[in-house]
Amino acid sequence: MTGVVAEAPPRPAAGKLALRHRLAERGIDRVLLLLLPGVVFVVALFAYPFLYGLGLSFQPKQGGGPFANYQKFFSDAYLRDTIWVTLRLGLPAALINVFASVPIAYRMRGRVPGKRLITTILVVPITLGTVLTAEGIIQYFGPAGWFNKILMSVGLVDEGSPVRLINNYWGVLFSLIISGFPFAFLLTMSYLSGIDPSLEKAAAVLGAGWWQRFRHITFPLLSPGLAMTFCLTFVLAFSVFPSAILVGDPSRSTHVISIAAVHAANEQYDYSMGSTIAMIMAVVMLIVIAIVLTWRGRMYRGATGGKG
Repeated sequence: MTGVVAEAPPRPAAGKLALRHRLAERGIDRVLLLLLPGVVFVVALFAYPFLYGLGLSFQPKQGGGPFANYQKFFSDAYLRDTIWVTLRLGLPAALINVFASVPIAYRMRGRVPGKRLITTILVVPITLGTVLTAEGIIQYFGPAGWFNKILMSVGLVDEGSPVRLINNYWGVLFSLIISGFPFAFLLTMSYLSGIDPSLEKAAAVLGAGWWQRFRHITFPLLSPGLAMTFCLTFVLAFSVFPSAILVGDPSRSTHVISIAAVHAANEQYDYSMGSTIAMIMAVVMLIVIAIVLTWRGRMYRGATGGKG
């Protein structure tokens, strides 16, 4: 006697397991939950304030249409020139920091006596902060500072006409270089450590000198990292504010765009105009970053050799 055995319906647990496998094949699993805190952080501290400020910039305090604040900014030469003033500070500071970090990091990537001590000294400005850095610049480069005293002692300048290196463009530039160099140095070191040293060794065996090895091997591999380092240091320098006041001339030669935004929001209580200036500031930074990343894509398209 042959019995007929009916198949049992699929269990709910099996169905859930199959669904989980299908989602995992598409890269969707419980690991994505680890992204949730980061997403909340970005939305709460970056996305929402940016969108709120963008909307506020189209609500001018005195009316005149949604683009009235932008028209006011670009029609006022004093406000419009803040873009150029800030670029004159941010671009040279970022370039100097990046190019100065390359030879030092290149020399220190191997075994160097006192490497830890030298690295610690180079990154100390990170711990000082902008205010202490500005005070140090005043003490060293001020009219009665050590730098002018040295020049006077050797007869290069007179006591009545010291070299003015603070409360002007140069004081702010020195501050940006001192505070930004540690970041550029550490980033360049990390990118260089990701380049396989056997590539240069192979080129040396074939008779290539150190400059040929650097130019044709190291620099092409390092250039994507240098582009990112420039972008980060430029953003840091372009948002300059305390040093432009402490060691600069905030009403004239160092009237940067961040000072204009703070003046509009905190002194004129025109938060809409302050948001407008902040949006313009963000657009200028994005344009510079886009140009640098475009150059990065054309400079080298291969692998960067690890961390770089």
